Amino acid sequence: MTSLFTLSGQTALVTGASRGLGQAIAKALAAAGAKVLCACSNSGGAAATVDAILASGGQAQELVADLSNEQAVRELAAAALAAGPVQILVNCGGTIFRAPAHEFPMSEWHKVIAVNLDAAFLLSQLLGAEMIKRQSGKIINIASMLSYSGGITVPAYTASKHAIAGVTKALANEWAQHNIQVNAIAPGYFRTDNTAALQADAQRNAAILGRIPAGRWGEPEDLAGAAVFLASGASDYVNGHVLAVDGGWLAR
Repeated sequence: MTSLFTLSGQTALVTGASRGLGQAIAKALAAAGAKVLCACSNSGGAAATVDAILASGGQAQELVADLSNEQAVRELAAAALAAGPVQILVNCGGTIFRAPAHEFPMSEWHKVIAVNLDAAFLLSQLLGAEMIKRQSGKIINIASMLSYSGGITVPAYTASKHAIAGVTKALANEWAQHNIQVNAIAPGYFRTDNTAALQADAQRNAAILGRIPAGRWGEPEDLAGAAVFLASGASDYVNGHVLAVDGGWLAR
C-alpha cells in the first residue's frame, strides 16, 4: 500500500513555494520522495523551503519567476524541463487584492487573473505537452472555497478561482486519455498571509470558525496528504476532481 503513495524518482514543480500552502506542499512531496523545484517570485524567496527539504534528506532547488509576466512563466517552464522530466506540476502561486467591486482597479484585476489563472494554464500547457509525449503526468491546481461562492471585495480572486476549477475539468477531459490526471485542491480557511486580514477581524474570524465543523482554521500542513495523494499513483483514476480540504466548511 505504501508504494501507491511514493514519489521516488519523480520531479515536481511547485509554484508559490516560498511560504504558506506552497511551502507545505513542496515539503510533503519531497518527504514522499520527489525532487522538488520550488518556484518563487524573488531570488532567495524559497530558500527556507529548499533548506528545510535538504535538511530532512530530500532534494530541492529554487527557480524564480514573476507569474504575472508571460515570458517569465515560459522561462520557468523551460528551466523546470531543463532540470529533468517534470512528472508533477502544482500550480499554487497566487495573489489577492481586496477592494469593493465598484472601486476595483483594472490594473489589479489583470494582475490577479495573470498570476492565478493565466500562469497556471500556461505552465499546464507547456509541461502538459511533455507529459503527453511521455503518456503520464500529474497536474494539481489550487482552487479555493471561492471556487464555489462569491466572497466579498475579492471579485478578481473569485473569478480566477472559479476559472481554475473549470480549467481543471477541461484539461482532465482532454488529457485523461494520455494517462495525465488533472485535479485541484480547494483549501478551506487556512492560516496564511492571504487570510491575515480575516484572522485579524474579530467578527469575521468568529463567523468563519462558527461554520467550520472542525472548529479551527486549517494549517498549511493539513494539505500534505491531499497533495501527495493527487501527485501519486494512488490517484491514477481520479480525473477533473476538485478536492475540498476545508474542515467540513462546505458540508455546513
